[in-house]
Amino acid sequence: MPKSTKAIKVSDGNKAWNKKAKPGAYSIETIPIKKTILIVCEGQTEEMYFKSFPVLTEYRVKTYNTQGQAKLKLVEFTKGIKDSFDIKFDEIWCVFDMDVKGGEKEFADFDNAITKALQLRYKVAYSNDAFELWFYLHYNYTDSQHLRSFYYKELGNRFRINYVKDGKKYDFCKKIYGILMDDENASQEKAIEKARALFEKQKSLLYHQQNPNTKVYELVEELNKNLR
Repeated sequence: MPKSTKAIKVSDGNKAWNKKAKPGAYSIETIPIKKTILIVCEGQTEEMYFKSFPVLTEYRVKTYNTQGQAKLKLVEFTKGIKDSFDIKFDEIWCVFDMDVKGGEKEFADFDNAITKALQLRYKVAYSNDAFELWFYLHYNYTDSQHLRSFYYKELGNRFRINYVKDGKKYDFCKKIYGILMDDENASQEKAIEKARALFEKQKSLLYHQQNPNTKVYELVEELNKNLR
């Protein structure tokens, strides 16, 4: 036989314990976005480094890796990336380095890319010769001209890796921000001071002649204003 159920008295129908909960209206908490930044990078190293900054939730940072586009192409590509997002960016940054290989043609591409970006009111965190100069400045200062092979060797010795082989891998690129911040021998604050000094010393020169130089410190300062 089916189990009998206890009848509910009519007078009990209005008791609080016998009422079904009614779905109530609720609001989803939204955090207003105070500033949006687009960072378009030349490669994975730069992209993963900037993605690692622990910025506030209300400070939206979008990063994009163009995977080795030529400098001027990267700047032109940035407009398409910007337009693909359904949001208005307060700042747009292009990040690339000189990477000396072919001489005069590359010098022109580097200079024209920076000029074009500034005309479009983008900010440019350029480095000459390599983005790794920024990492190197966390430990040492140099005002001598070097190619990227110098920085690869120095950083490889510092991190005890083959930088050419392993320094560009995804797992290492993902960790480099934390490595630099946790290493008691490294100083981001001093790297900013050194980079600023290098720029001030060479700012009257053509962009491709500013070696060594890295404007990455300006983007780092911007991100640091909004850390958690």
